[in-house]
Amino acid sequence: MDHLDRVREEFTRQADTFTVHAVKADKKMEVRFRDAIGDAGNGSILDVACGPGVVTAALAQRAAKITAFDATPAMLEKARAHCEEAGLENIIFREGNAQAMPFEDASFDGVVTRLAIHHFTIPQDVMNEIFRVLKPGGRAIIVDVIVSENPEEAALQNAIEIIRDPSHICMLPEAELIGSINASGLEIVDISGWDANREFEEWTGIANDPQRIGPLRTICRTLAKDGRHAGFGLSINEVDELVFFHRWRMIVANKPAG
Repeated sequence: MDHLDRVREEFTRQADTFTVHAVKADKKMEVRFRDAIGDAGNGSILDVACGPGVVTAALAQRAAKITAFDATPAMLEKARAHCEEAGLENIIFREGNAQAMPFEDASFDGVVTRLAIHHFTIPQDVMNEIFRVLKPGGRAIIVDVIVSENPEEAALQNAIEIIRDPSHICMLPEAELIGSINASGLEIVDISGWDANREFEEWTGIANDPQRIGPLRTICRTLAKDGRHAGFGLSINEVDELVFFHRWRMIVANKPAG
């Protein structure tokens, strides 16, 4: 199966569960993005891999125009419904591949993407496309979960993520994510981060495939009992629940004005 088809298959099945989670995943999300986008937030914005449109709706309240872009039609429909419910009318919905975007050079004042980089087969292609479609002086906001700089821990966490959701390719260590952004030509102006505590049952429930949960639970419980935290705090709490954390990074970068 082509990877883009796998992404569409996974997120079509997850459309309902993922939408519920996205709304509550980060209560500070709207403020984080609105603060980070700066003056670019008044112009034309592209939301890459927009999912159910949570970031799209948050930024549309101030933007002149925003394009919600995703590879999965079911997710675009969720985004459309979310934005219509909010009474927002300045949004264009487009389907396509973020590694080869159907937009002209220098089309947007701002480009944002949230929790998507780890689903792309070649993340550098996406970074290069973000640079290409940004206007000179434009702003990009890249938000994703990162893994440990320890290669063994990173490989173990990514393996666990892939079992849960095969559309997952690879969450990057922070240094590699930063390197990819720099390699695109973008100039980083701010890096911030936070840890989000997660519960195994809630996290696996989002994937909406019960057949995967049992084997994955066995693997993760065995690792936790053996003290293998896999770089993301995998452990069993005082009430016998599997818990862990996701380590988020928000990187703000500008396209040089020249």
